[in-house]
Amino acid sequence: MPISLSPLQMREIIMDHYDHPLHKKRPDNLDGYLTVHSNSVNCIDDIDVFLLVDDGVVTDCAFDGIACAISTASTDIMCDLVIDKKIDEAKRIIEQFFNMIYEKQYDDTLLDEAIAFQNTYKQAARIKCATIGWNALSDLFKMFEEVDNDKER
Repeated sequence: MPISLSPLQMREIIMDHYDHPLHKKRPDNLDGYLTVHSNSVNCIDDIDVFLLVDDGVVTDCAFDGIACAISTASTDIMCDLVIDKKIDEAKRIIEQFFNMIYEKQYDDTLLDEAIAFQNTYKQAARIKCATIGWNALSDLFKMFEEVDNDKER
């Protein structure tokens, strides 16, 4: 059974990550980083997501730009969850987040504070906000695999 948070607890988690995001920054040196730009026509969300992988492990994940509270908090929590994880582990976390958002069975033990978005499906307009960073990170992992495959050739 998924962890249950009160609406107040969810709001506190979201507002904390919106007011004090740890990963909202443009890396000083972009060497080795993959970057993807993502925006929304439905909201102010207009962000760049940065990914650094070393030896199959996410060593940094960050984002920068303008975003609403839902998008900022969700993307910041996402960065927390994937840093220091192997790519396969990070992909599993992403999969579980999307399962939660789209009302499928999910493993809440992998989502930590991301479970604050467990009721997002009730507000369809907020799904894009909650998933914009996660979709960008999924795209970055695809880019990484293409680059990594090219190196092996």
